[in-house]
Amino acid sequence: MALDDRDADKQKMFSRRAAILGGGQLALFTVLAGRMYYLQVIESQEYEILAEENRVNVRLLPPLRGEILDRFGEKLASNRQNFRVVLIPEQTDDVETTLDKLSEIIPISDRTRKRLLREVRQKRGFVPLTVAENLEWESFAEINIHTPDLPGLQPEVGDTRHYPYGEDLAHVVGYVAAVTDKDLEGANDPLLQLPGFRVGRSGVERLLENELRGRAGNSRVEVNAFGRVIRELAKDPGTPGDEVVLTLDMDIQRYATERVRGESASVVVMDVLTGELVSIVSAPGFDPNLFNVGLSQAEWDGLTNNELNPLVNKTLAGQYPPGSTYKMIVALAALEAGTISPRRMISCTGKVTLGSHDFHCWKRGGHGPVNMVDAIKQSCNVYFYEIGKRVGIDKIEEMSRRFGLGDQLAVDMAGEKSGLVPSRGWKRATTGISWQQGETLNASIGQGYVLTTPLQLATMAARIANGGNGVRPWLVRSVGGQIREMPQAVPMGIDPAHMKVIQDGMDAVVNIPGGTAFRSRLPIENASMAGKTGTALVRRISREERARGVLKNNELPWKFRDHALFVGYGPVENPRYSISVIVDHGGGGSRAAAPVAKDIMTRVLTRDPMQMSAYEKLTPGSDVTSLENLVDASGGRG
Repeated sequence: MALDDRDADKQKMFSRRAAILGGGQLALFTVLAGRMYYLQVIESQEYEILAEENRVNVRLLPPLRGEILDRFGEKLASNRQNFRVVLIPEQTDDVETTLDKLSEIIPISDRTRKRLLREVRQKRGFVPLTVAENLEWESFAEINIHTPDLPGLQPEVGDTRHYPYGEDLAHVVGYVAAVTDKDLEGANDPLLQLPGFRVGRSGVERLLENELRGRAGNSRVEVNAFGRVIRELAKDPGTPGDEVVLTLDMDIQRYATERVRGESASVVVMDVLTGELVSIVSAPGFDPNLFNVGLSQAEWDGLTNNELNPLVNKTLAGQYPPGSTYKMIVALAALEAGTISPRRMISCTGKVTLGSHDFHCWKRGGHGPVNMVDAIKQSCNVYFYEIGKRVGIDKIEEMSRRFGLGDQLAVDMAGEKSGLVPSRGWKRATTGISWQQGETLNASIGQGYVLTTPLQLATMAARIANGGNGVRPWLVRSVGGQIREMPQAVPMGIDPAHMKVIQDGMDAVVNIPGGTAFRSRLPIENASMAGKTGTALVRRISREERARGVLKNNELPWKFRDHALFVGYGPVENPRYSISVIVDHGGGGSRAAAPVAKDIMTRVLTRDPMQMSAYEKLTPGSDVTSLENLVDASGGRG
């Protein structure tokens, strides 16, 4: 019996253990089944998405940058194909080995290699890094052939900015360049992370960066387990940037650039009624395409060490003594103050003495008796010394500002300097010294402290030409098909009779024998140009040098020669365009600047871009892309 009881106990214990084990297995199976149900049914969609993401990559695509056109639809900045190769660090075990293999196909500089290795450490492994771009087709094709042996490298066909007119428009249109660390600070636009992406650095490219950039697209590509692209599934190219149309006429711009080629010079041509800039040239320029693809050290040194300053936009940032082109302002100040009649004669003997100092006229023997028109025509310094002394610097300063001098004028251009119009208050605040009478005499002929920009001088000439309407210069005609509102011109309150005296004087400068620019009158029947020459000294002529004979400009080193200036407008009969020309260290304005203005104004009046402008047939909201047809309808480009 005892044996049977023990067997029964063992049997019960076995059954209990079996039940516990079976229960545990059932519980485990239930958990597994529940987990499988959760994963395969409840969470199936999420894991399907994750699986799809392993198979499909979504890549950001840069949009096409908006094109920049002139007033007739001529492309000033556009896009073209860019063959490039990028590196995706996470797809290669050894970046340096990959680069070594690639260097057997295309050259890779030590600078590029160091940059890539630095970016590999700084950026995430999936971020593509630009190795080389703007490749020739042969090199790009060879890289494609060897792609299986180049892990981590990916050939791509993108777009790059192209400037067909090169240095002719470098300072106006500007250029794009690679994104820098500074650009990335605080930026949340993923486009800036893309390899080879460019942003505007100067000119219109910088001013309208947001409008020109556009909206990013994307590409869905199928990849294998190694991350290699198998095929493209879908593509959204994004939204291109806005098209920008400028007021420039490329024909005039190109001609003006060619006319001052080889010089350090500036030219501004402006509509005297609307303020539209027809041409704005700063010479020499530079090739903006070089900044897009990347400058070599030698190229950069060549630009920065050039004494002609090709990187400076002289039309906006060049500040020059206006010389005799300032005499119209002094004359108007005297007329408005009632200190002199335009018919009043003042005798020029060749100099004026103030204290122990002599202030000389450019003509050693003097001009004899001259009235205001004669003084402007012959650019008599003594006449303006006398009326400047009578009217005073404060009235001159007030009149200068009414004509836009001493202020930033441009509505839509960056980097403009304001120049300098001195006054008693300015000098005391700046130097702590009182204004001196001799400084008024210097200012009366556009010397001393007075500084102006070429853009200001063209605006001054425009306001004289239109009879005293305060037009302001502007450049951007439309953005994204929407025509911009023209800046409002405010009447300046100048007495028309006084303005007529100044206009008659400027007419005499060019069109009456004895005028300082008589040799630069226009070779056009029934059309003439009014103007004023100027010569701005860049060095002080001592009494000793004057006694032994002042050196001529061609006897001096280039940087010590006088600046040559000319301002004017035309046609005199019905003014429409103003012009300013400055030739750095060019010598006399009548010799170096006036002939340039003559040739450019002849071109402008012969072509008349305002009369030809297709935009005069457009109303706000019109389709700007139809320019080509409108130009054809108006008779072509002239």
